Amino acid sequence: QVQLVESGGGLVQAGHSLRLSCAASGDPFSGYIMGWFRQAPGKEREFVGYITRSGAWTSEADSVKGRFIISRDNDKNMLYLDMNSLKPEDTAVYYCGATENSGDVARTYSYWGQGTQVTVSS
Repeated sequence: QVQLVESGGGLVQAGHSLRLSCAASGDPFSGYIMGWFRQAPGKEREFVGYITRSGAWTSEADSVKGRFIISRDNDKNMLYLDMNSLKPEDTAVYYCGATENSGDVARTYSYWGQGTQVTVSS
């Protein structure tokens, strides 16, 4: 099993940046594909991006491509999401997750953090 704890959320003005962190414990962190998803009120959980086990390759949703960067530090069991040029429509609860399967499908994820709120004001 993997336990995940997100941090770094908050209130930020549009155009500014924010870094989310996800601390993992339990099973070997490097054994999992790690992803970020978000959920706005009244909407389904939405794929943001994922990173492969080694960190060599990432994939991001079109809505965040070029603005958000996913990275991981396997030595520290940490996952990161650097969010730049934030927009009001990025407002959501952000979740990190761990999967042994496909990275962009929420239902394949076995473990989730509790989420961290990101609010972007205009």
